[in-house]
Amino acid sequence: MPSITINGRKFEYTPGQTILQVANAHGMEIPQYCYHEGLSIVASCRICLVECWTPNPKTGAMEPFMGGKLVPSCQQTAMDGMEVRSDSPKAVGNQKAVMEYLLINHPLDCPVCDQSGECFLQDYSYLYGRGVSRFEEQKVKQPKKDVGKNVLLYADRCIMCTRCVRFTREVTGTAELCVTGRGNKEEIDVFPGVGLDNELSANVIDLCPVGALLDKDFLFAQRVWFLKETPSVDGLTASGDNLWVHHNEGKVYRVKPRHNAQVNKWWITDEVRYGWKFVHDPARLRTPRRRQFGASVACDWARAYDDAIEGMKKAVASGKRLAVMVSPMLPCEEAWALGRLARRLDAKAVLAVGPVPVSGQDKVFPAGAKAEDPKAFTMYAEKAPNARGVRRALESLGGNVESYDTFLRALGKGLGASDIGAAIVTGNYPSEWVTEEFEKCLGGKFVVLIDTLPTRLTDRADVVLPGATWLEKSGCFENAKGLVQAFARAIPPVEAARSEGQIAWDFGAVLDGVTPPLERVAPVVLETTRGQVAAGLQVAVPFGPVFDAAAVRREMGGVFAGVALPPEEAPTATDMVEVAV
Repeated sequence: MPSITINGRKFEYTPGQTILQVANAHGMEIPQYCYHEGLSIVASCRICLVECWTPNPKTGAMEPFMGGKLVPSCQQTAMDGMEVRSDSPKAVGNQKAVMEYLLINHPLDCPVCDQSGECFLQDYSYLYGRGVSRFEEQKVKQPKKDVGKNVLLYADRCIMCTRCVRFTREVTGTAELCVTGRGNKEEIDVFPGVGLDNELSANVIDLCPVGALLDKDFLFAQRVWFLKETPSVDGLTASGDNLWVHHNEGKVYRVKPRHNAQVNKWWITDEVRYGWKFVHDPARLRTPRRRQFGASVACDWARAYDDAIEGMKKAVASGKRLAVMVSPMLPCEEAWALGRLARRLDAKAVLAVGPVPVSGQDKVFPAGAKAEDPKAFTMYAEKAPNARGVRRALESLGGNVESYDTFLRALGKGLGASDIGAAIVTGNYPSEWVTEEFEKCLGGKFVVLIDTLPTRLTDRADVVLPGATWLEKSGCFENAKGLVQAFARAIPPVEAARSEGQIAWDFGAVLDGVTPPLERVAPVVLETTRGQVAAGLQVAVPFGPVFDAAAVRREMGGVFAGVALPPEEAPTATDMVEVAV
């Protein structure tokens, strides 16, 4: 393979790669602003200019490339035998000059800027800029603009890298953003009356290397150096988009895309980015409930488990069957655990997949692109992350797995009679999902509801158990293309809530005669960053063994072989000098 030498280190590369792409692929840092792997190359920021030498084809001697002129590494194709220096006096002088020009009109907003702590301008000013500013004239002041539903533009912080403009033209195909003006009056803007309004609009916030484009939802919410990030997968739609969940002290603050070239590339939809808010909904179910004298009252887990088991066993003993409806919002491992629990209570138990919400049709970006195009991005109409995985997990237990419509008929829809006497129903949807028809079908049956938010079924159920959202558990989802991906837990479940898998494990422990734990809750110390006071939460104590999704996958055998695991968290190094006191 051809090779190239960058700052004294020799690397092999694939023909057609640019110098910057070779450097990025091997962890060699060359400063860059306007370049992004998912966008066209414009070479406008000029901070990536490097000095190059190439071998003379006749003599083999190294000669200055382009007569010694600096070339943009993002645009210049690598050549076999080329030697590149981004740390030569000429290249360093350019870096300092570019940084000085960018900072001439940039405001001193770092103490109040949301981008502070993850800002390329801050980092490069420290690494490649001058120690002091020579600019003494008055700065040009640009206005703040509300450019869209989710995005604010602080125009005076913009460095005109045009990443956002290229994104709306090349990825979404909507072209809402443009460049107006010239010279120091040049700025990003929208056409009057036409805002940034597309299903991927908030991706421009991630693309912005400085604090110009900001998220309205995250504005002044948290300093980024306090946030911990956990790898996750879209738990709202069938896309399987890879995510980073940013959280602190048990609270989620934002969700950002995690690069996966085979799934979502560098992007996510706005509905995935902002759809997690129900996790912290004040109306969340937080404690078990049972029916007493016709009313639903709060109780402890021990009483809830006892009542649930007694009711289900009574229905089976009377000759009726038990049914379990597993929501497509649950991970594969929890679906399997609930199905196995149902079969333990009733060998002829009916297994079914819950309703799969669908909204419209799949939409491909940019408009007119084919879904199989490697540059295209698909927004899925199916609003459930794991319908296929839940079905596969239940089918592995043997027997038929019913669809939601078939399950309604089995409950007695339109017939008035059914051999089902008790049902375990799981929800975990981000909004109301119980229909009047479904509620009527459950009439006269003993119902155990496991859910996260109140619905019209909450007061109707005989036992209500508070479940956990996908951000409060680990497991794996199977997306619309059949790809199975694992995700990690970001935050602990709220108050007394438990994951559906843990509830299934606890039921098994009660059936085995395990004595309930004396302590109902246990303290958990949350991970904090240096400089923060350690935070803690109270979490419910499990009755049986702690539910471990990875261990369950191993127990399931080859049902979900080849699961794509989330990346291991790398330790964060600091360049700050520690002083002993």
